[in-house]
Amino acid sequence: MPLVLIGPHVRWSLSHLACGESCVNPWTATPEAGISAQVVAAIDINTTANQIYKHNFPDTPLWNKTIEGIPLDDFNKLCFDVILMSPPCQPFTRLGLYRDVTDPRTKSFLYILQLLPRLHQLPRFILLENVKGFENSSARQHLVEMLSKCGYTYKEVMVSPTSVGIPNSRLRYFLMAKLSPCMVRHNSDSSVLIADKESSEEAEGSDALSVVPCLPKEKHSEANVLYKLETTNEALRKMNQNIDLSVRSVCFTKGYGRYVEGTGSVLQSCMETKMESVFQHLNQCSEKEEKLQLLQKLKLRYFTPREVANMMGFPKTFSFPAHISTQQRYKVLGNSLNVVLVASLLRELIS
Repeated sequence: MPLVLIGPHVRWSLSHLACGESCVNPWTATPEAGISAQVVAAIDINTTANQIYKHNFPDTPLWNKTIEGIPLDDFNKLCFDVILMSPPCQPFTRLGLYRDVTDPRTKSFLYILQLLPRLHQLPRFILLENVKGFENSSARQHLVEMLSKCGYTYKEVMVSPTSVGIPNSRLRYFLMAKLSPCMVRHNSDSSVLIADKESSEEAEGSDALSVVPCLPKEKHSEANVLYKLETTNEALRKMNQNIDLSVRSVCFTKGYGRYVEGTGSVLQSCMETKMESVFQHLNQCSEKEEKLQLLQKLKLRYFTPREVANMMGFPKTFSFPAHISTQQRYKVLGNSLNVVLVASLLRELIS
């Protein structure tokens, strides 16, 4: 689980604790947010993620251990004001088994919740990220109950990079918590806010997060769906998205480059050939060889790992060690966060 601890007051220090495959600390967003920070510890058990992290942050102490294996005393020694965390998403995905807190991969998250009230000094701010589906989980319920018990106010949003002008649909759940009573909004009614435009026909490129209330499930109708739902129309849209000429990419997953369907967008290199025409003729072909010849006219290709990193807001200074394979690069990028989006949320949280 990627976890960052940011130290007190004027000189910020961070401890990046991860038990997953986060490519580099996705909380590279701190400079983007105007926060001067120093990482005091990075923790992960994934060898590839550690190698990439060390390559980009050579001076940061890197611990190869699980979060639940770190005693309370070690956390107390790291004096910190902010917790940034991203629990493993597999227990909460809509297309998975949705085992929630019974999934062993939630151990690190639940361990942090147990530690929180026992810390010598409570952190002033908490920012958590996860997939859509987390908002209905028992894990989320445990989280907000513990936050209320410890005296936090909090706000929850569903937001995608499209909301900050990046042409990539990657809808995610975020929770922002503040220890002081001056938080923008306390979700006492357990509702989740929406800060996303990817389901609408509005123009992309807003430079601010436009937040509107999310309707309860029973009130959803086809006319007022504000975010992606697994409806019949949504399934049809997913089937047809490969034949739509689009200037917006869909979510890149860790299976990108290995699987074709449902892992991310591909790029059409030949603009002289009409995609709609090719796919219309494709349905009339019975031979595989004939279909391949038609598709080759489009000169389709995968986005490169560097291009995916650009879509996810990683700085130009970020790079991979030469020995990390292309597939490994796609995998860790698929498990990362959008840096620009996190920076926007950090500014809202800490300002």
